[in-house]
Amino acid sequence: MAVDVYLIFNGNCREAVAFYEDVFNTEKAEIMTFGESPQSPDYPLPEEAKDLVMHTRLSIFGSRVMFSDTFPGSPFTVGNNITLAIVSDNEEQMRQAFDKLKDDSEVKMELQETFWSKCYGSLVDKFGIEWQFSHEENK
Repeated sequence: MAVDVYLIFNGNCREAVAFYEDVFNTEKAEIMTFGESPQSPDYPLPEEAKDLVMHTRLSIFGSRVMFSDTFPGSPFTVGNNITLAIVSDNEEQMRQAFDKLKDDSEVKMELQETFWSKCYGSLVDKFGIEWQFSHEENK
């Protein structure tokens, strides 16, 4: 199980990723936009969100650093735009940790299957730390 840093930006994620690619001499990141994700007719995607970065990651000195733009209309506070991401191929271990962290926390998304992960969820723990959990098969 790995704990990765997840950095959130307010519409300038592409610029930040390009900057960090240059600074740390990394390979170019593959970027997934909100517009490339499956759309629900019940929740139409705002035009201003389509080209925003939904997810990307860089390898910086051997550590995975993940990046995203915040969704339009979602709160954004400079300094609080970092979450910790648990990425694991052990779903049972993830579920146990998530269930323990849920105590006195604000669950943003219960663990569930998404189009990018067979098991994903997020919460803000009782100390105000945001955690994301994502199942990823070991390659």
